[in-house]
Amino acid sequence: MSSFAELQLANPVLTALNGLGYATPTPIQAQAIPVILAGKDILAGAQTGTGKTAAFALPLLTKLLETPRAQSKRPSALILTPTRELADQVAKSIQDYAVNTEICTLAVYGGVSQKPQTEALISGVDILVATPGRLLDLLNQQALELSAVRWLILDEADRMLDLGFKNELVRLLKQLPNDRQTLFFSATFPKSVKDLAYRMLNKPKEIEVAVANATVDTIEQIVYNMDNNKKRAALAWLIGSGNWQQVLVFVRSKKEADDLATELKKDGIKCDSLHGDKSQGARARALEDFKTGQIRALIATDVAARGIDILELPWVVNYELPFNAEDYVHRIGRTGRAGNTGKAISFVARNEEYLLADIETLISRVLPTQWLEGFEPNFDDKTDNVNHGHNLSKQRQKAKAKARSKATYGIKKPR
Repeated sequence: MSSFAELQLANPVLTALNGLGYATPTPIQAQAIPVILAGKDILAGAQTGTGKTAAFALPLLTKLLETPRAQSKRPSALILTPTRELADQVAKSIQDYAVNTEICTLAVYGGVSQKPQTEALISGVDILVATPGRLLDLLNQQALELSAVRWLILDEADRMLDLGFKNELVRLLKQLPNDRQTLFFSATFPKSVKDLAYRMLNKPKEIEVAVANATVDTIEQIVYNMDNNKKRAALAWLIGSGNWQQVLVFVRSKKEADDLATELKKDGIKCDSLHGDKSQGARARALEDFKTGQIRALIATDVAARGIDILELPWVVNYELPFNAEDYVHRIGRTGRAGNTGKAISFVARNEEYLLADIETLISRVLPTQWLEGFEPNFDDKTDNVNHGHNLSKQRQKAKAKARSKATYGIKKPR
């Protein structure tokens, strides 16, 4: 497919795409858009950063423009996302695509005042982008009715299940018309997601534009074997010596995010943390400061893995590996987006090697591993030798680490 014009999209949408500089559809867009325009349900899997939002938003806008506008002011399309950041991001993208139309898009999510959202719903909304929790709140308060929904889209359905939204999704289904088109989009599709999908979809077309759970080739991935107590200094050194101006750092807990941000500030690195305990205002400010270059490092929990879209983000660091291997795919997918290149570095302590093994199994590749000069692991440190029930002798640890070590990555500690 050489152009968006060949996809039979509405003229106002094509004009918006031209203004945004979109020239050629990505593989997921080229495959999904005709199926959606044909009115079929789909189960679509594509690597993160390949244009999934446009893949469902562009045909949705086209169909809305071709359909008489509802007089009830109730939403015609419902898009569910797992996080506030992703809901906001999706809504803003749709608003950009719909700039030449009168189609109204609204994002509703928790952590902010509900009153402006309720008032906007009263005024009328065509496309509603929501997180499950706030959506159920509005439904329970009878501030929203979903009887006019003709299109249901789940974006990052796997993450919603990870966050425990399965019961909420089942409850929501009961309030939606049976006569609707349902679309599932995600970068990963574990069995739990497919089982849920086939309960919601009607003879869906499965679209897989890449190997399931694969990472994009534009992302260079490297693993540094490193003791836990050396990670903070290593991160500060990499940021400083490499003059990194924008790096997204992932940790597993809210406390670790705050603690690491505090320590990096002591090293003179402008940074902030992003996690679920922060107010929506604080989260929005941290994200905006990161996007505009006011801070160099953003320390985030996995709440940010699906909600940050920065076109040319150069660096992602897994300060701690995720417990869920699929989250690794989404974390590093914040870089290398839309055909750009990016680098993803993972710090792996010995008590995290089982997590690395899970990731390599998921993505079907062995990641290049080495030691960062000056921060080599200390095999005499017994505090780092516990491998969650899988203890290795000192000799086996050294042999394993050396066997995994590859060519240098080009970043060495100065003498």
